[in-house]
Amino acid sequence: MDKNKPIIKKSFTKIKKSKLIDTYQEQLTDLFLLKNPQYRFIKDYQKPLAEFIKKSDKGNWVFFPWLDKYVHILSEKDFLTVRTGRNKEIITASEQEKFYNYNIGVAGLSVGSHAAISIAVMGGGKKMKIADPDVLSPSNLNRVRYTVLDIGKKKCDLASQQIYQINPYARIFTYPEGLNEKNLINFLAAPPKLDVLIEEMDNLEMKIRIRLAAKKLKIPVIMATDNGDNIIVDVERYDLDHNLKIFNGRVGDLTLSDFKKIHPQDMPRLSTKIAGQDKVAPRMQISLLQVGKTIYSWPQLGDAAMLSGVAVAYLVRRLANKQPLKSGQYEVNLDAIFDPTYNQKQKIAQRQKQLKKFLNIIGL
Repeated sequence: MDKNKPIIKKSFTKIKKSKLIDTYQEQLTDLFLLKNPQYRFIKDYQKPLAEFIKKSDKGNWVFFPWLDKYVHILSEKDFLTVRTGRNKEIITASEQEKFYNYNIGVAGLSVGSHAAISIAVMGGGKKMKIADPDVLSPSNLNRVRYTVLDIGKKKCDLASQQIYQINPYARIFTYPEGLNEKNLINFLAAPPKLDVLIEEMDNLEMKIRIRLAAKKLKIPVIMATDNGDNIIVDVERYDLDHNLKIFNGRVGDLTLSDFKKIHPQDMPRLSTKIAGQDKVAPRMQISLLQVGKTIYSWPQLGDAAMLSGVAVAYLVRRLANKQPLKSGQYEVNLDAIFDPTYNQKQKIAQRQKQLKKFLNIIGL
């Protein structure tokens, strides 16, 4: 269990007023209006509101240790009603409940943090396992929802704290040491066993290991890869097809023993295969060829990282509600949607020529 988990009680005594945040009256008003939608256009509701508040319970007080604050909030059921009231009927009550009770794992908390937080914002994933061994660095600030005040803090702590501040009733299980050969099965299968794995790790060996394990446990895997301003999303339905090859077959029958024989200089070629060699954006191709020369590391943009979180949250909700979703690789391409010249024959030919040159340089 996460060491950051807030303390929830019916009441606290002898607490300094400066440490108290009490917006309970406003929360009850919101709850009343959501339960009585007829008052959307009838503004004279002060008397029934007062009666509703009088009959309501006193809720809970939540202590957030990292903030040293006590916050007064509604009981879990009422809190979820208020938090998801504006989701209806885009998400039905039944769908919301299934989404809320879906057990989710997030491995890798750069792009993965956007997925975890987007899911929490939408009212999903009460129980969530998150894993990342790293701390926040200044160069992470171009693509994650944190600030200069967070530099040097563990990514696991930052993500769990943000989720708890969205939903204090969440249950977050953190793996601040990251995932490794020893704790991998625990992450996937120890109670609560995952219903879905969101895989966003940089370590190629662990990307392979976790898929092989997920395949045995019949846990579906979702991975989003930023691609310039666009993203590439992989869906691997090991829950439906036990014979499905990892990465949807893009690396063939690659095993861990095969991987360990690959020379370090050949890793960029493998990474490109995994990401989707036919989908690498033109500017991404240029940047990748400069890594270790004029660029320190592969480029990633904040809009693509956030778009990844949106796409993954949408897909997890589909899985939770058993809506149709096939294994495969999908591209969310903003350029193709908004650039009026994108599908012109000349532009297509230019991209194909550049892609062919890029793949030839890296040996694909």
